[in-house]
Amino acid sequence: MIRLRRWLAGAVAAMLGGSVLAWPAAGQAAPAIEGMSVTEAVTAELLGKQAVTAAHANHSADVRVAVTRTKGRWAFGTAVVVTGHEADAHPVGAIFLAHDEGGTWRTAFDGEPAFSELAAESPLVTEEERNVFTAGPGVKYANGDYRTGMALPFAVGQTWTLTGGPHGWGGGAPLSSIDLAGGDQVVRAARAGTAYTMCQGWVRVIHDRGYSTDYYHLWSNISANGTAVAQGAYLGYTGTDVTCGGSATGRHVHFGLRQNSAYVPIAGHDLGKWVINSGAAAYQGGARHGSTYIGVGGAIYNHGPLGFTQAVVDANGGGTLTRRSGPGTGYGAVGSVGDGATVTISCSGNGTSHTGRYGTTALWNRLSDGSWVSDAYLWTGVNGTVNGYC
Repeated sequence: MIRLRRWLAGAVAAMLGGSVLAWPAAGQAAPAIEGMSVTEAVTAELLGKQAVTAAHANHSADVRVAVTRTKGRWAFGTAVVVTGHEADAHPVGAIFLAHDEGGTWRTAFDGEPAFSELAAESPLVTEEERNVFTAGPGVKYANGDYRTGMALPFAVGQTWTLTGGPHGWGGGAPLSSIDLAGGDQVVRAARAGTAYTMCQGWVRVIHDRGYSTDYYHLWSNISANGTAVAQGAYLGYTGTDVTCGGSATGRHVHFGLRQNSAYVPIAGHDLGKWVINSGAAAYQGGARHGSTYIGVGGAIYNHGPLGFTQAVVDANGGGTLTRRSGPGTGYGAVGSVGDGATVTISCSGNGTSHTGRYGTTALWNRLSDGSWVSDAYLWTGVNGTVNGYC
């Protein structure tokens, strides 16, 4: 474990004519840096990220680089910028790959296109990791697809307390994180992936679709360096650990959502079949399952992950939703399905128009039993079809 402080960043800036390394644009590799050790190159690159410099503008940065694997000209590990112990402060960190290309270190962090490129070549990456690192990010949340395939970060079937609504990982936007406490206090992976211990109390799991999840303030957390974990795998206990910065009042897990190397707004995403909602300010808001809404301080039950071709019935006020023999109210009723129920969608078609909680649509979905329901009364996480047209 190596700690390098702000003077290194200043030296790097001086070497580069006072410039600050910028976050590379999509499809571009990270800038290569000459004449540095791998730890210096990783430190300089991490401190140059706009998100890092903004989050730690008022602090002398304490960067901890852990090179956990080496072979030939390759290096792999974690890099964390420790923050102060103020409220709303949290450490910033990344998993890195670095390649010495003739005396120049080419570095990249998890989620960047360049990271995938290096992972495809690196002898340090396991086959399981390679499958995750090199897989395309899929449809991004910004394109209207908010499906995560994730449960809540505790055991399916348990009820915990939502102690904090959407708030920033390190204060401010994006409101990427929620706080949870209670139950058996065991924090579990929200979805299968590969796990990495960023520092004491902090675990990151990298998933498919470009997503990763962060878990902080843990007690007795796992020591992981690319460990394959299943959904529901033990990561640690809720705690108040702030070894890498920040503060914690009362044991809980600070759970953050990332996609394509950046924290993203957690509101609108589904976790454990709940849709997370922001409030008027940070830490406010709540979550919705069907027509049931809970605010901060409320009990949130983990229903498990919502499949990518599944939906939660939202009858927009409770009760039941009528199932039809075809895509429209002109078709006969063949039964009903209750608010909050999970249904599987076989395909979709257009029919009569209806207005639900999230707007008006003429889209209808044929369920796995052959009946049809209006998409206006289903939460899928997508504004459109999830399994194609019939």
